[in-house]
Amino acid sequence: MALVIEGEERIAASVQKVWEALNDPEILKQAIPGCQSLEKKSDTGMAATVLLKIGPIKATFNGEVTLKNLKPPHSYTIQGEGKGGVAGFAKGGADVTLTADGADTTILKYAAKAEVGGKIAQLGSRLIESTSKKLAGQFFSTFGEKVGSPAP
Repeated sequence: MALVIEGEERIAASVQKVWEALNDPEILKQAIPGCQSLEKKSDTGMAATVLLKIGPIKATFNGEVTLKNLKPPHSYTIQGEGKGGVAGFAKGGADVTLTADGADTTILKYAAKAEVGGKIAQLGSRLIESTSKKLAGQFFSTFGEKVGSPAP
């Protein structure tokens, strides 16, 4: 089962600051819902452990995150794949684009694609889609709060 999630977040920070944060495992760990660990393995790879609850299923996913198509400081593709034991698997990616809106504001746009299989896929597309959109929204709004300056 595959789905697409798109959105944008306005962040009160320069493009450079947002770019650096998108590559900072500590900030990403704080922004990823349910993230228990995120460890940098190389300049473009990280290992992650994430605890997710989708409907009645709660599972810990262990996986890899890879950064591709890097065009600093304007865009990249983040791809990940995780296995949640009997719950199934999830894999996907997001194209992330940063555009300056004045000196200290950045528009972060994302187009994410996700695919799930196993028990999770049996929950039904509506539940998976709404949960995925909620998780993506939580990630990008938390990321924006962590990186951006508080509003005056």
